[in-house]
Amino acid sequence: MSNTNNGFYGEFGGKFIPETLSFAIEELDQKYKSIRDSKSFQNQFHQVLKEFVGRPTALYHAKNLSEHYGGAKIYFKREDLAHLGAHKINNAVGQGLLAKQMGKKRIIAETGAGQHGVATAAICAKLGLNCVVYMGQEDIERQSLNVYRMKLLGAEVKSVHTGSKTLKDAINEAMRDWVTNVNDSYYLIGSVIGPHPYPLMVRDFQSVIGFESKKEILSVENKLPDYVVACVGGGSNAMGLFHAFINDEKVKLIGVEAGGKGVDTNQHSATLVKGKIGILHGTKTYIIQDEDGQITETHSISAGLDYPGVGPEHSFLKDTERAEYVAVTDEQALKALALTSKLEGIIPALEPAHALAYLEELAPKLSKDNIIILGMSGRGDKDINTIMQNMSL
Repeated sequence: MSNTNNGFYGEFGGKFIPETLSFAIEELDQKYKSIRDSKSFQNQFHQVLKEFVGRPTALYHAKNLSEHYGGAKIYFKREDLAHLGAHKINNAVGQGLLAKQMGKKRIIAETGAGQHGVATAAICAKLGLNCVVYMGQEDIERQSLNVYRMKLLGAEVKSVHTGSKTLKDAINEAMRDWVTNVNDSYYLIGSVIGPHPYPLMVRDFQSVIGFESKKEILSVENKLPDYVVACVGGGSNAMGLFHAFINDEKVKLIGVEAGGKGVDTNQHSATLVKGKIGILHGTKTYIIQDEDGQITETHSISAGLDYPGVGPEHSFLKDTERAEYVAVTDEQALKALALTSKLEGIIPALEPAHALAYLEELAPKLSKDNIIILGMSGRGDKDINTIMQNMSL
């Protein structure tokens, strides 16, 4: 239903790039086409996912939370159990192997919450590649643990002091670096954003989440879920989970964005709920912008959701009404994080805590026969400092 047509999903997507990048993007597009259907590449990818990442990850019945809400049966897809604690490693492995095949020796990455930076640093260490990670100064302060992990894994972390000093600005700097060093460097984008083929490629590498979930739920429940719920920043964990279910029209897809201090304030990151169509980082998609089309600063308690754009395929799913997008506030996310920790013994990252918060609205309305799969995209260790500052026990 939403497979790309020459890099477009309906009107969204494309390659809106400076001429200096057109050769690199063309080279990447051709190379990705060749490995997408290559048995040997796919075998190698899945072997590394198994041995290095620890896939398949578990599908976990959150029994206590299900009973607490008294409605639907809730399952978590446990990406927090993947190597390094988040889904980001799936895509980093895929692109790292691709970069190696292309003969690139230096990897550039951007990161917000730091998980993509850590994942990229880890695969670069494994494959013997140099790694440079761009990270906004504000995110460096919020995510000092992940900065240290990246350095420990051998990466150079470059602080970005421009703009809002968050993910958007880190991407700008990474792209500048890539333009300058296009011959020996590979830009390893961490989400389903950027010019084609990135949104397609990242979704493909992350789609292992959804295909595993589908297989696991069928073996446990003998039927498909009624709802699949995931948080959305750039949108890679959600797209990875949604993709396997897109053609199953009875399965409702819900993406949960960061409502920050409230979607009626100017301090949120709810791109699909409140944004308008525009072009950002090489792709046409929904963007948070002002009347003049200038990108406005976003806010979320979660560094990984603090981005003014979103993957173009999500924009397409919104406009075709195949998926529904909602927003929850910082406060709701913190409350859901505390509840899940206490009831299930699982401390989620602040990103999936947004998806968890939406369960309060969704689950009680449903019957006990209904099934929800929620993407538990990461664990909360990286966020403990932020959580401590905002929650008293």
